[in-house]
Amino acid sequence: MNTHTTVDPDLVEMMESVFATHRTALPHPGHAAAFDPKLWAVLGDLGLARLTGGESHGGSGADWHASAVLLGAAAAAAVHVPIAEHDLLAGWLLETAGLPMDGRLRTAFLLTDPREASVVPWARDAELLVALRRTESSWMVSDIARERATITTAQNVAGEPRDRVTIDVDNAHWTTVPHHVAETYILRGALARVVQTCAAMERIVELSIEHASSRVQFGRPLAKFQAVQRLVTEIASETALARAAADSAVARVEREGWNTSGAAFGVAVAKSCAGHAASTVVRSAHQVHGAIGTTHEHELHRYTLPVLAWRSEFGSVSQWDQLLTRTAVDAGRDQAWSLVTEGRPVPGVSDFFG
Repeated sequence: MNTHTTVDPDLVEMMESVFATHRTALPHPGHAAAFDPKLWAVLGDLGLARLTGGESHGGSGADWHASAVLLGAAAAAAVHVPIAEHDLLAGWLLETAGLPMDGRLRTAFLLTDPREASVVPWARDAELLVALRRTESSWMVSDIARERATITTAQNVAGEPRDRVTIDVDNAHWTTVPHHVAETYILRGALARVVQTCAAMERIVELSIEHASSRVQFGRPLAKFQAVQRLVTEIASETALARAAADSAVARVEREGWNTSGAAFGVAVAKSCAGHAASTVVRSAHQVHGAIGTTHEHELHRYTLPVLAWRSEFGSVSQWDQLLTRTAVDAGRDQAWSLVTEGRPVPGVSDFFG
């Protein structure tokens, strides 16, 4: 099921229009993408900054279908904005823990080792940092003011802020949450990155088709060369496969909830498919565009660099492949069909990454 078909077309058009209006210039290599407070204010006024939050918790009460469209609209416009971090992760963690959520910008992170710095998206811009950590007996959440953390700025290959953060766990107030929250946190983050990746890859498909159709080489358009046709076909087919897996995962989450075997398996499959597709799409797109696609002025790397960055966040391709392999082996030959159609628990997600 295509996510767009389940969301009001007027809402989709409005989301796309917002990001088209606030599209920013590509940061120079080595510089981080700047947070746009004007765009964030617009998103807040429209109820999009906290789209999936419960209405009693200051949110708009939308589902993951709408959130997937919002994330996709931003990625397709090459606009960097912490929607997933603020709404789908930080806001959800606070709501789950029964903690208050106000209009201040938040990000979230999994604290795996208090003695080491954690990589936290948009930490320099967030007013509060929502941490999820494991103790000997439970998982706990804390809403920590940025001023109480030590932040070293850094960024991923796409220029998005991925800062190094250390906190004093003993001086923070922690609230216990159910054990399943850790696994769900990782699955939510992984699915958000898949949705963003698919939208960026779909834009790469468009750029590749446009370039191959308009660029003339040796007296004829590139699209007339069989080798180029093959490359564009690879880009389109891998992107379509990843999108199908992403839409299936979103539909399962909405239909069955997060704490089900089908949801976990669907997200794992989508993360694996998108990760493998990313390698082919990026490589083939740059082959189609040639040297022009590597220039700072060209639009292509506004999409290929985020795709490469996002495929490794909330678990690498290799890690998700290993989880899926283990799940398939445990299912065995007799359960292979039910594994595909119904899903199966994916054990050890939180242990694997935490």
